[in-house]
Amino acid sequence: MQRGRRIAFDYGDLRIGIASCDADGILASPLTTLQSTDKKLKIKLLEIFREIEPIKIYIGKPSNMDGSSGSAVDKSLEFRDFLLTLTNSPIELIDERLSTVSGARSLRDSGVRAKESKSRIDEAAAVAILEFALSIEKNRT
Repeated sequence: MQRGRRIAFDYGDLRIGIASCDADGILASPLTTLQSTDKKLKIKLLEIFREIEPIKIYIGKPSNMDGSSGSAVDKSLEFRDFLLTLTNSPIELIDERLSTVSGARSLRDSGVRAKESKSRIDEAAAVAILEFALSIEKNRT
């Protein structure tokens, strides 16, 4: 697996959960949550890209449980196209079925109630997406 940091996004109409990993791709960690409608979203994303210098970007692909594409996939594709205007890093969509459920469960298991922090759930979902993407990368080599 190529050495370098990666970023994953859990894109939603209201919030964007973001996670990153270390250069060895061992530990995925929550980074932040941004508001999807923030007028400074572009600037904030550029700052994150400058700081992290990702070699790869992953975006959750919200497929239906049967694997078919729903309307939310179009929004993820639009977000991908937006990110392509901000970075030259390769971007890949990753199946995110159950990532939010997985993130909420992880937080609940650590004592955080889902109702207490929706942004933390979005970040945990981004971590789940990144962990899945990293496992795919490791299995390719």
